[in-house]
Amino acid sequence: MTHPPYLHPGYKSTVLRAPARELVMPKLGPDSVELTSPVFGHHELGALDEDLTKHHSGEPLGERIVVTGRVLDRSGRPVRGALVEIWQANAAGRYAHLRDQHPAPLDPNFTGAGRCLTDGDGRYRFVTIKPGAYPWRNHHNAWRPAHIHFSVFGTAFTQRLVTQMYFPGDPLFAHDPIMQSIPEQRDRDRLVARFDLDTTVPEWALGYQWDIVLGDTPMEA
Repeated sequence: MTHPPYLHPGYKSTVLRAPARELVMPKLGPDSVELTSPVFGHHELGALDEDLTKHHSGEPLGERIVVTGRVLDRSGRPVRGALVEIWQANAAGRYAHLRDQHPAPLDPNFTGAGRCLTDGDGRYRFVTIKPGAYPWRNHHNAWRPAHIHFSVFGTAFTQRLVTQMYFPGDPLFAHDPIMQSIPEQRDRDRLVARFDLDTTVPEWALGYQWDIVLGDTPMEA
């Protein structure tokens, strides 16, 4: 099993979110229109949606990075035209969200959200800022490893994967109950991006490669 359990006591939020009773299967599935209608229109994407450093008039603070990879099905075939969305904290580890009151600076030139469509090879690409670690109140002295949230929509509204991408060598992995909720180490490793010198843009941005395999990449609990 690649996905974490809904209930993982070390991750305290799951105690409130996890179902307390067995799933009751409905007699009727989703309406056919939900399974066949498009999720979105291509015209809804802006020209700069995939570059999170260009949404404002000034340059954001932090380490500029390029994150790219392919969205694949379990057979290794590319998933073309999939909508990929990301959201993340800024370089200081703070989200541009009213509920985030972490005493770290907000960056007026970085809101931390982007989207793009996969190309004919199933590839996505984002330019962004490497996010910082941040504290959370799950347990004493709890810190989240640096990560980027990913959402991938399939061919219908009912098909969506939400997951997280981490960066290699983070010392907080062993202390993070969200990462540790995934039972197998090999599956945790699937959430860690790979530094790639060929993706790195000289004198401009470090590059990371991270493939998303639908059905094998662990989902958020």
